Amino acid sequence: MKFKLIFCLVIVASLQFVGCSSKIRPTKKVKAPQTSKEPEKPKEVINEKTPVKKRFTDANVSLLIPFDLNRINLKTATKADVERHSMAIDFYQGFNLGIDSAANFGLNFKLNVFDTQDDQARIATLIRNEGLVNSDLIVGPVFPKGIKAMTEYSIAHHATIISPLAASNPIDFNNPNLVSIASGLDQHATNLAYYISKHYEPANTIVVLINTQKTEDENFAAPIRTFFKQASEAKFILQEFPSTYAFERSIVKGKRYAVVVTSTDRAFVMSTIEKLFRLKNNPLSKCDINLFGHPGWLKQNYPVDQLESLNTIVSSSYKVDYKSSSVIKFIKNYRIRYGFEPGEYAFKGFDVGFYVGRLLAKHGADYREYITKESYKGLHNNFSFVYNPQTGFINTHVMLLRYHNFSLEVVN
Repeated sequence: MKFKLIFCLVIVASLQFVGCSSKIRPTKKVKAPQTSKEPEKPKEVINEKTPVKKRFTDANVSLLIPFDLNRINLKTATKADVERHSMAIDFYQGFNLGIDSAANFGLNFKLNVFDTQDDQARIATLIRNEGLVNSDLIVGPVFPKGIKAMTEYSIAHHATIISPLAASNPIDFNNPNLVSIASGLDQHATNLAYYISKHYEPANTIVVLINTQKTEDENFAAPIRTFFKQASEAKFILQEFPSTYAFERSIVKGKRYAVVVTSTDRAFVMSTIEKLFRLKNNPLSKCDINLFGHPGWLKQNYPVDQLESLNTIVSSSYKVDYKSSSVIKFIKNYRIRYGFEPGEYAFKGFDVGFYVGRLLAKHGADYREYITKESYKGLHNNFSFVYNPQTGFINTHVMLLRYHNFSLEVVN
């Protein structure tokens, strides 16, 4: 039977939005499964076999997102003012559609939406006033400092926290109840190194790190270095240079080079790409260079013809295939519901909303047991989780994109 989710949004003094389903009944706080104590069987159960898994017919989901409604006057706001708040609105509307779609699995949802105002004191107030106490699942906050502010509460109440957007290293939060949707930089680096190890021959390939040793560059370089020194089954030669000028002096003819540039400093990267392009296309050097870049490059602008010549591959947590039937359907539904085009965060919001909603609908109170068991193919990325008691649930799926025909194509 299809349950249609109907949202009614109201603003109250605490700047809370409440999404209401007409079939909602009061819900109780659902805690994560405890392994130290066996669950008691209901008295009416005579069969000594394992009791039927507990399910619920409605779920209480809380979304914490920085609308910053206290900083905008809708009567006098300019287009620029509205655009500054578009991320939160875009994500919320996509999330709303995702939860609505998940309701088709037969579960009613009550969606409580809190404006965090990107303020830790505001989050502390929500916790102190027990605004989140009945939540079966909490999505957000979206920024690292907000997630950190929720850690103590999450651990004390066994509350599952979904980090929907922050690409921080989960170890920074030390929360076993955290679900990190966006892969951290270390995961991007490791996946890139793994790809090189599987598609290049150690006998004729040299892996090169162009690393300025700046903190942000080293954060990307360190996992790659570790992979090739410790984790790689086949032993590659690994070399490291602060610039392409130092690398040029060490080139060996006949070798294939997998060059990883770890910087996002646009001026440095631009000159590095130009230098590598000249080296590869110099008939005298005959240097076979294949370039691998930082995921931050996707938000910058570099000469595409040079990137294509270098067979450049970058990692990403975001790529929408606008020819996909599911994407086309989402855009159509988004237009009907909201009257304009979905942005980047609408796709991300939908995937998170549908993913967590489907987990709750299919598995009820036991949904956490299935986070690592069930993968998800989304509109903007796929989810495939591993669990660690120190870091919680981490999405290990990272896409690799190659510059080809003046566009980016997914590398399998």
